[in-house]
Amino acid sequence: MAQMKKIPLRKCTGCQEMKSKKEMIRILRTAQDGIILDATGRKNGRGAYLCPSMDCFNKAVKNRGLERSLKEKVPEETYESLKREIESIEKR
Repeated sequence: MAQMKKIPLRKCTGCQEMKSKKEMIRILRTAQDGIILDATGRKNGRGAYLCPSMDCFNKAVKNRGLERSLKEKVPEETYESLKREIESIEKR
């Protein structure tokens, strides 16, 4: 019998749905860079996951899901840069 490979699931900080790690966008808090988008999903630091949609991003901003997950206050300019990056990903 072949064993099924386990698929890692993560919870979206916006819509609170569990989805596969590969479907999500990882937002990362690092000591030197601050809060950035982690395209590889492998950088060191505390991470939070979002669905690649503006609806989930807006929900995460409204309910402060990113701030809770990252355990740090997120500045407004960081939200703006993340919003631009997610919009570019959504257009693809």
